[in-house]
Amino acid sequence: MNTQRTADLRNFAIVGHASAGKTMLAEAMLMCSGVIGRMGSVANGTTVSDYHVSESSTKSPPRPRCYTPSGRGRKFNIIDTPGYLDFLSESLAAFKCSSIFAVVVVHAQHGIGVGTERVWKCATDRGIPKILVVNAMDKPNTRFDEVLAAAREHFGHRVFPLNVPANPGPGFNQILDVLRSDLVTYDATGRGKFREDPAVGPRKERVTQLHRELIELIAESDDTLLAKFFDEGGLSEEELRAGIHAAFQRQLFIPLFCISAETDIGVARLLDFIAKYGSSPRDRRVVAAHNGSDGAIEVPLDGPDPVVQVFKTMAEEHFGEMSFFRVYSGNISTGMELWNSQRNLTERIGQIYLLNGHDRAAVGSLQAGDIGAVVKLKDTHTGNTLCAASHPVTLPTTEYPKPVIHAALKTKAKGEEDRVAAGLATLHDEDPAFQFHVDPELHQTVVSAQGELHLEVVVERLRRRFNVHVDLAEPRVAFRETIKVPAEATYRHKKQTGGAGQFAEVALRIAPGPRDSGITFTESLSGQAVDRVYVPSVERGVQHACTEGIIAGFRAVDVTVDFHDGKMHPVDSNDISFQVAGYWAFKEAFAKAKPCLLEPIHKIEVRIPEECVGKVMGDLSSRRGNILGVDVDGVFQVIRAQVPAKELYRYSSQLRSLTGGRGLHSEEFSHYAEMPHELEQRMLEEAKRKRGGK
Repeated sequence: MNTQRTADLRNFAIVGHASAGKTMLAEAMLMCSGVIGRMGSVANGTTVSDYHVSESSTKSPPRPRCYTPSGRGRKFNIIDTPGYLDFLSESLAAFKCSSIFAVVVVHAQHGIGVGTERVWKCATDRGIPKILVVNAMDKPNTRFDEVLAAAREHFGHRVFPLNVPANPGPGFNQILDVLRSDLVTYDATGRGKFREDPAVGPRKERVTQLHRELIELIAESDDTLLAKFFDEGGLSEEELRAGIHAAFQRQLFIPLFCISAETDIGVARLLDFIAKYGSSPRDRRVVAAHNGSDGAIEVPLDGPDPVVQVFKTMAEEHFGEMSFFRVYSGNISTGMELWNSQRNLTERIGQIYLLNGHDRAAVGSLQAGDIGAVVKLKDTHTGNTLCAASHPVTLPTTEYPKPVIHAALKTKAKGEEDRVAAGLATLHDEDPAFQFHVDPELHQTVVSAQGELHLEVVVERLRRRFNVHVDLAEPRVAFRETIKVPAEATYRHKKQTGGAGQFAEVALRIAPGPRDSGITFTESLSGQAVDRVYVPSVERGVQHACTEGIIAGFRAVDVTVDFHDGKMHPVDSNDISFQVAGYWAFKEAFAKAKPCLLEPIHKIEVRIPEECVGKVMGDLSSRRGNILGVDVDGVFQVIRAQVPAKELYRYSSQLRSLTGGRGLHSEEFSHYAEMPHELEQRMLEEAKRKRGGK
C-alpha cells in the first residue's frame, strides 16, 4: 500500500535544450536520495535510464524516463525528458501529467538555447512554475553571470539566484548559499557530501547583498509582506521562507541554482529547495475536464471518484505495453475496473508499478496526485482518461506541435502491408506527435514527425517491433494544373456497336478562375438541343478529367467551365456518352488555354540565434524562398518566409546543421503559386517520360 501523503508528493519534469545535462541531473538526484550508490555516465551508457534498446542508438533518448526516489520526507516523481526539439512532445506530455513544476536545465557554457526558450514557453502557457538550473559549472569557460543576465533578459527580472558559484570552472566545488548566507564546500570524494562555513570577505558582502535583494523580491510578491517590510525594514527568516512558496507558485519568484550534475555539486541543495518549497498536487487542487451531459466541469483532487489520465504508452521488451499515468482524483488499486471515456470500454487495472528506470516496484494502490505505471491495458493509449463508469469524465489531451518533416514509406517486401498499417497505428497511439496518412492522390503512405531524428526513431521501431522491411523516400508533391487564358472546344462522341449506340456532343467554354476556387461548373444551354438531365453527366466527365490531370497527371484547379451547347440522339444518347464527351471536350479546351503548373507554397517561421541569421537567410534564398520579415523575440531572431514545398524536404536537418542544433522551425501550407517556367518544363518532360514508359 502506498501511504505517502499527497502534500508530500513532488511531481516535476526535467526539461531543457539538448546536452544541457538533464539525465545526469536525474542520476545525481537518485544518488542523493539513496536509490543508487554510484553515478553512471551518459557517455558510457551506464545511467539508470540506459536500459532500453532505443536508448542505445542516441545520447538523447527519445522517450521520457520516470524515477520515484524518496527522501527529505518527500516522494519525488521525476520525469526526465529528451532534449532534442524533435521530442518536444515528450516534454509537453510530462507537463500535462506532472502539471506541478518544471526544472529547466541550462548548460553553463552554451547558455540559453532555442530548446530552453521553447520548453519555457510551453510551461508558462500551462501555468507551470519553473526552477532554472545552470549546470556544468565545472567546465572550462563557464559563463554564470552571462547566463543569469540572459535569463533575466529573456524570462524576466523575477529570475533570482539562490546560490552562486564561488569557484566556477575546473575544480568547482564551492557555492554561496543565498538563503543560508553561507559558503558550501563539497567534499573531493564526491557523493554530494559537503560542509557549511560562514562566508567571509567579498563573498560575505555578495551573499549578504543577494539575501537582502531576495527579501525585497519576496516582499513585493505579497501586499501583507510588503507592508510589513516597509513598517519594520525587513522580514523575519520565517516570513521569508513562508513567502517563498507562495511567490514560487505564482511565478513572481523564479529561483535559479548553479550545479555540476556530473560531480554531484549543488544537487543536494536543489533537492532541499524542492522538498521544502516545491509545488505539491495540493497547490493545484482542480483540473478542467469535460463530461457528456454538463460540458465543462472540474475534477477535484480530493474527489471520491477515481480519475486517471495516461500520459505515455510504450512497449517494454519482455514486459509488454506499459502505460504511464497520473491519478487526478480518488484512489486506484490493483484489480479495479475503470471506464475509458474516449474509447467507451472497461479496463481492468493490473499490477501497478513505481519506476526508477528499469527497476519496478509493485504497489497495491496509488492516491490522488501520484504517478505510476500499469501494463497490458486492452485498448488504452496516450491521452486517454480512465474514470469511474458511474461518473464518466474526459480530461483534455495534450496539443502537439504540427510535424515539420515528411517522408514516403516504401515497403520492400510483398505481403507486409497489413503489418505496416497495424504498426503505424500502434506507434501513433503511443506517440500522437507522429502522424501518418495514405495519400490517395499521390498513392503514397506519408509519415510525418517533429524532426529527422524523430522520424528515424519511429521507423526503426516499426522495423524492429513489427518485423517489416521499409525504407523512407522523398514524398511526392501535390502540384496542380490550371490555365492562363479562356478557350473552348466541342467534342462529339459517337459509337456504334451493333445494337443501341452511343452519341453525345458537348461544347464547353473554360476560363481561368480565382486562385483556390477549384472547378466551377455551370450550364447555359438554350432550347432543346440537349436534355438538362445530361448536365450532371457532363459535369462528372469534367471532374474525372480534372482529377486525372491533363498535361502532367496532376489535379486541374481554378477553372470555370460553362456547358453552353451540344447535341443528343433520341435513342443512342445516355449518361456514359455525355460523360465521355464532357471528359474529352474539357481536355481539348484545357490544352488550348495555355496550361501551366502550380506548386504548393508553405509559410515557415524559423527561430534562431542572432549570429545564424545570415546563413539561414542565404539558405532560404537558395530554396527559392521569399523572406517576409525578421522579428526579434528576446535573444532570438524569428525569420518569416514563404518557400515552395518541394524545397523543404528534410529542411529541419539542414537547419540543425546551420545552427549547431540551436534552430527550429514550423511550417504550414499557405497557397498555390505558378511554377517558374524552367522548372515547369522539367516537370512536363518527366511526366512525358513516365507516360511513355507505361
